[in-house]
Amino acid sequence: MSGADPIRDQARSKGTTQMKIQMIKALAGSAVIALGLSASAANAATASANATAEILSQVSVTKTADLAFGTVAIGTSGGTVAVSTAGARSCGSGLVCSGTTAAAGFSVSGAVGQTVGVTVPATVTLNDGGSNNMTATLTSSASSIVLDGTDAFTVGGTLTVGGTQAAGTYAGSFTVTVNYQ
Repeated sequence: MSGADPIRDQARSKGTTQMKIQMIKALAGSAVIALGLSASAANAATASANATAEILSQVSVTKTADLAFGTVAIGTSGGTVAVSTAGARSCGSGLVCSGTTAAAGFSVSGAVGQTVGVTVPATVTLNDGGSNNMTATLTSSASSIVLDGTDAFTVGGTLTVGGTQAAGTYAGSFTVTVNYQ
């Protein structure tokens, strides 16, 4: 026997032919898909956009003067002492006022031409270092500022002094906030 089997050789040949046909079909299908993709790529449109950013220097605020109501003596009753945002004092009829007054002053720096908002608390509590307090309402000269390099604002207030307010030196602090708009 020669070892050659014609039936087996024929089956191998038939199997190899079928594999070749399947490979040709797969390649043909891939070519059709590739043509379809390239056809849609030929119809595609593109556009470009720029990304931009403007970076501003940090805005800052610095105290230049404290709010000073001066010296207040209780006369026949309590009352209010008001210091305007310009620093002028008005003294209620039940009080006697003297001494130096001043509105609180603040300077602002930041990017010229930008607008900043100014936030001031509604009140500040003044304390004598013990258990005695007084409250002052606060008023700002500006709620916003367009920065031009010479930027400042002031804060005035109205202090309510009770008819039996304890004698002493009263102080309190408040914080203003300035933010780009």
